[in-house]
Amino acid sequence: MHRPTHLAVVFQEHRLLPWKRVVDNVSLGLSGPDVRTRAVAALDEVGLHGRGMAWPAELSGGQAQRVAVARALVRRPRLLLLDEPFGALDALTRLRMQQLLTRLHEQHGFAALLVTHDVEEALLLADRTVVLEHGQLVESVEVPLTHPRTPDDPAFGALRRHLLGRLGVSV
Repeated sequence: MHRPTHLAVVFQEHRLLPWKRVVDNVSLGLSGPDVRTRAVAALDEVGLHGRGMAWPAELSGGQAQRVAVARALVRRPRLLLLDEPFGALDALTRLRMQQLLTRLHEQHGFAALLVTHDVEEALLLADRTVVLEHGQLVESVEVPLTHPRTPDDPAFGALRRHLLGRLGVSV
């Protein structure tokens, strides 16, 4: 039986190995008799059913990022580190990936640390936001809104204005 790892990382760039098929990218570094089965299940979970034998070059940017999420998910992490994972995606794909991350978090219960420069993204996904200036923590704000969240919620708007103001952006 596979034991969960302490952490897994999803970067802004998918960092897939172009000479390995998608399923092999997902299972990279893992061993055991059930690795391929787990990799295929992780691909299914991120909406890439049947794409395991594809080459990374055959994928769209959003699909490649889903593979990166599957690669993290297959490790069953307790903590998922996300370094601007949706920053390079178009707006619609970004929204879909945010929804996917929310669903995966609910299903798997991992803790997540998300680095983003998008205040709305932070408020949509996080239970707590922190503001850093010159590498120093200058503010920590709890997000008391229930999921699912929408930007048209007045409380969401108030938190957004507060954080943007703290970042020196007037709205």
